[in-house]
Amino acid sequence: MLTIPDSLITRLAEAKTVTVLTGAGISAESGVPTFRDAQSGLWARYDPHQLATAEGFASNPKLVWEWYEWRRQIISKVRPNPGHVALAEMERLFPKYSLITQNVDALHERSGSKDVIELHGNIHRNKCFVEGIVIDSWPSDDSVPPRCPRCSGWLRPDVVWFGESLPLAALAHAELSAMTCEVFLSVGTSSQVHPAAGLADAAKAAGAVIVEINLEKTPLTKTADYSLRGKAGELLPALVTAIGSQSAERKTGSE
Repeated sequence: MLTIPDSLITRLAEAKTVTVLTGAGISAESGVPTFRDAQSGLWARYDPHQLATAEGFASNPKLVWEWYEWRRQIISKVRPNPGHVALAEMERLFPKYSLITQNVDALHERSGSKDVIELHGNIHRNKCFVEGIVIDSWPSDDSVPPRCPRCSGWLRPDVVWFGESLPLAALAHAELSAMTCEVFLSVGTSSQVHPAAGLADAAKAAGAVIVEINLEKTPLTKTADYSLRGKAGELLPALVTAIGSQSAERKTGSE
C-alpha cells in the first residue's frame, strides 16, 4: 500500500513553484532499457566509449549510428506510463512548473508535457557532427550515417556523449528552476550523474523542500525532506490525486 505523508501533500497543495527532475528510472517502467541495459544486450561486446563518445563515432560512425537506430526502434515501441502522465497533469496544478529530464526518449513530450528541459538531448533528433546544427531532413541515399545537406559531414544523434558538455541554455534554465522553486522532486534518478545530480543540492541550499521518488536509496536520500520508495508510475498519480483533492477542499472551504 502506498503511503504519502499528509505533510507532503499539504506542502505541495500550497506550493506555487515546483520543479521536477527525472532520470532513467521513470522510463525504465515503460520498458526503455537504461544505457547500461542497452549496452549489455546485443552490443555487449563493445565498450560504451565506442558507442557514446565523439571519438568512438569518428572511428566507426556506422557502428554508432546503427546502435542508436536499434535504441530508437526499442523506444518507438513503448508508451508513456502513468508516471509520465501524472507529471504532465502537474502542469495545471502549479502556477510555475518546470520539468527537467536526463532522459533522451521524449516520453514526457509524448505524454503531454510542454517545454521540457532536456539536459542530455533527444535521441529522435539528429545534428551535424561537424557543425553541431540540428538537421531535420537530408537527401535519401545509402549513406550510413546520413550526410549533412549543408556540409556533407556525418549526422549523429543529438544526445550528450561522454566527455561532452550539457547544452548551456538547458543547463542554465534547469539551474534557475532549481534555485527558485519551493518544492523540488527527484524522480527515478540515481543522483550520481553530474551536473544534474547537483540540482537538488542547489534547490536545497535555496530553501526548497526536497522530495525523492525512487525504488532504491540514492546519495540524495539522506538529505531529502521526503524519500518515497516505490514506482513513479504508482506514486506520482497518487500524489497528483491527493494534491488535487486537498486543493479542491481548500477552495470549497474558502467559498
